[in-house]
Amino acid sequence: MNSEPSTDAAIELVTNFLRMVEARSLEEASKYLAPGIHITFPGGRTFTNLAEQVASSAGRFQNVRKVFDHFDVSKSDGSQVVYCFGTLEGQGLDGQPFGGVRFIDRFVVRDGLITDQKVWNDMGELLNP
Repeated sequence: MNSEPSTDAAIELVTNFLRMVEARSLEEASKYLAPGIHITFPGGRTFTNLAEQVASSAGRFQNVRKVFDHFDVSKSDGSQVVYCFGTLEGQGLDGQPFGGVRFIDRFVVRDGLITDQKVWNDMGELLNP
């Protein structure tokens, strides 16, 4: 029996997780994370839980939301690798809206849980033109 989720299920898992993080439903979002999670953001900022990650972002913007463009899913060593492509929109610390900031997130999903997340985006270009 194959316990690996379908491509659609892996995309849905990642989408639900990201929307919960955006809504700051961190306890619920944490249920999607495997023990020993590694979350890596631009600049090499690495976190082992969502509270650390959200606290680190607090001094960067008031809010941010991901606009999904597309997803790519592949298999690797019994895991699924989900790439999420899109743009960021939100509100800066100064209250000014922003949008169109490119991002790519890479998730490793194993046994229905996220074991690794890596984030790349152009937010630094917006914050430090």
